[in-house]
Amino acid sequence: MEIPKEVQDFLPGKLAWVATASSTGNPNTTPKGTLKLLDSQHVCFADLFAGKTRQNLLENKQIAVTIADPSTGKGYQLKGTAELLDSGPLFETACKQVAEIQKGLPTPHAVVKITVDAVFDQSAGAEPGKQIA
Repeated sequence: MEIPKEVQDFLPGKLAWVATASSTGNPNTTPKGTLKLLDSQHVCFADLFAGKTRQNLLENKQIAVTIADPSTGKGYQLKGTAELLDSGPLFETACKQVAEIQKGLPTPHAVVKITVDAVFDQSAGAEPGKQIA
């Protein structure tokens, strides 16, 4: 599944809300400021705190990411499967990028790489929630 070009172009600079659930279905949502498009099928973010999101992903790899721009009413939701990476080139790059973003942020515990399986339009309008990819 390819992330539509309009969604790829929308992602940079946006705050993302990540939703995960434990193996028993206990949900967690949290904002992530490091969401990045890797290629037409993957996005990733730095896991800075290794809390509930990490624990949930160790139990259940399913993940949803919502990105919205309140000023325009546009938004998208990506659903997919997560992989925790705590070494390798992607992890090293994320560590460097986080250090450049803001002094005082912790070094990432991992990078969460998401293989996107579905994309939904979350924009205000006639068809919110419609699957677009």
